[in-house]
Amino acid sequence: MHLSKFSDYAIRVCLHLTAHTGKRVSIAEIAKLQGLSHANLMKVVNQLVDAGFLKSTRGRSGGVELAQPADHIRIGEVVRHMEGEGALVDCRTCVIRGSCGLPSVLQTAKRVFFEHLDQFTLADAIAAHPRTRDVLLGLSLESSV
Repeated sequence: MHLSKFSDYAIRVCLHLTAHTGKRVSIAEIAKLQGLSHANLMKVVNQLVDAGFLKSTRGRSGGVELAQPADHIRIGEVVRHMEGEGALVDCRTCVIRGSCGLPSVLQTAKRVFFEHLDQFTLADAIAAHPRTRDVLLGLSLESSV
């Protein structure tokens, strides 16, 4: 399974904010530190805010932060929101549409994939490697210039 760029960005943003819990971080700062497109990151952050994963504050001291504790946000929920519920393949123009078992096989695989991701929270992902938090906390605008 291949995740979209927006799902990748969403996970990166959420992990970045998990490491910086309690601190509002600007989208521009995340984009620069993570090496991501600012325009695409804005779209992703807006979707995450609309879904209730993040909260956003406007203004001079504004930015984004997690809307709930990292141990309450399941990775599967974030990815499911970004990927949508669509089919893995487009069968509309296939000559064997309606006579093929592949769609049900892929639907089962997708369900199992999300069930696995649902077992882990953002906090679990940060804790899964001993250096993740330190690396994310060590990123700074000063060291990236």
